[in-house]
Amino acid sequence: MSSNVSSSVKLSVREKIAYSFTDMAGNLLYVTISSYIMYFYTNVFHIPAAGALGAGTILLVARFADAISAVVWGSIVDHTNTKWGQSRPWFLWLCIPFAVTVFIAFTAPSLPEGAPKFWYALITYILAAGAVYTGIQTPITAILPNLTDDPVERNNANSFRMAGGQIGSFITSSFTIPLVGFFGVKFGGGDKTGFMIVTAIWGIVAIILLLFSFKNLTEHNYRPELNKPIPLKDSLKAAKGNWPWIILVVAFVIYWVAQSTRNGVSTYYAQYVLNNRDLTSIFNGVQVLGLVGTIAMPILANKLKNKTLTMQIGLIIGGLGQALMPLAGHNVPLLVIFWTVGVLGAAIAIGMPFGMLADTVDYGEWKTGVHAAGFLTAVGSAFCIQVGSGFGAFLPLEIMGAAGYDANLEVQSASAQSAISFCFIWLPVIVYIIVGVIMCFYRKFEKMEPQIKAELAERHAKAEAAAK
Repeated sequence: MSSNVSSSVKLSVREKIAYSFTDMAGNLLYVTISSYIMYFYTNVFHIPAAGALGAGTILLVARFADAISAVVWGSIVDHTNTKWGQSRPWFLWLCIPFAVTVFIAFTAPSLPEGAPKFWYALITYILAAGAVYTGIQTPITAILPNLTDDPVERNNANSFRMAGGQIGSFITSSFTIPLVGFFGVKFGGGDKTGFMIVTAIWGIVAIILLLFSFKNLTEHNYRPELNKPIPLKDSLKAAKGNWPWIILVVAFVIYWVAQSTRNGVSTYYAQYVLNNRDLTSIFNGVQVLGLVGTIAMPILANKLKNKTLTMQIGLIIGGLGQALMPLAGHNVPLLVIFWTVGVLGAAIAIGMPFGMLADTVDYGEWKTGVHAAGFLTAVGSAFCIQVGSGFGAFLPLEIMGAAGYDANLEVQSASAQSAISFCFIWLPVIVYIIVGVIMCFYRKFEKMEPQIKAELAERHAKAEAAAK
């Protein structure tokens, strides 16, 4: 139920755990897509890596379609008005469609080569990673401003959320490839069968987690009498001139190029450069240590009282870990150590924007009078993830394809291996540097937040008094 409890309410541990389950469920399925769909298309469904009908084109085109859906979903959430709240009901309504569409995306029906396979993959990918995932991702982020106005509580809740996401990412990253191999042998059919069974299991777990979140979250800061449905033109008004939001969107889109590249190319790097595909599970499994970075994130932000610097510290640590990896050569323990450093930095860097988006919603309301939480957070999270991930999948596949990568070869050429190494190690470093520079422009708006929150609290009190 919605509530008129003070907007600075302290969230219970149960509510924070429920919030963490939203991203745990999301990552169980989304990280499966972002980490393995490239490999699934090229090595299981046998779609060429590059070219007009290649996997890279599918991932890029689909992501732009998905980006459009982010704008639509933002408006939908802003128009949602139920007894359960504004964002929370979507966890109930979309949990089953989310699981089903991801399962379908990882099926490989017997279709003719070329256009039939291309269109099947494109349509199922848009449904799973775009239309439905965006419908889950949007309320996950949009609900935070409605949970509480307390900045410390927002940071803490966001930390729980990111920790849940890290655990979901760890589960799918560590166990997907081994389980695909196990089920493929046990039931026959190889990786084709294995991927179908594993995505079905992850889907069932995600449904359970999202139902728990729906049952145990409360949008304390959602007031139906004040939060009227917002027309899209008003949502756009909240974005116009909202410079902290614009800066965050640009930085986050670019950041997700690195995040998607790191996840998607790890399988190729392990199989063709290190000659052991199972090392993918080690690389991705180490992501769970990102929990340390996630825990450190709100501590750093609250201690420094500088969210911009906290994010930049994460980028520096992440870039350092990536840059050290070539020094390890084929030494797996050293590779894992350097990779872990990168994971810790990435966990801090990726977590900050989700919490900062709530502050840009406040800025938009302060400047325009429009509280467009759904639209601003949808574009600031789902849109950024979709567009950035699209380029993060397209660029490596095009680079690898141009260097001679051929999925039919067990041993890739030296040029193809070099391209895989560049995409896995150096492309993220380049992206981190660009994002760090862009975030320098955010700080001046962050300094305005105490004034903004005080003035909004005064406006809300007057509006509530008038409503009564």
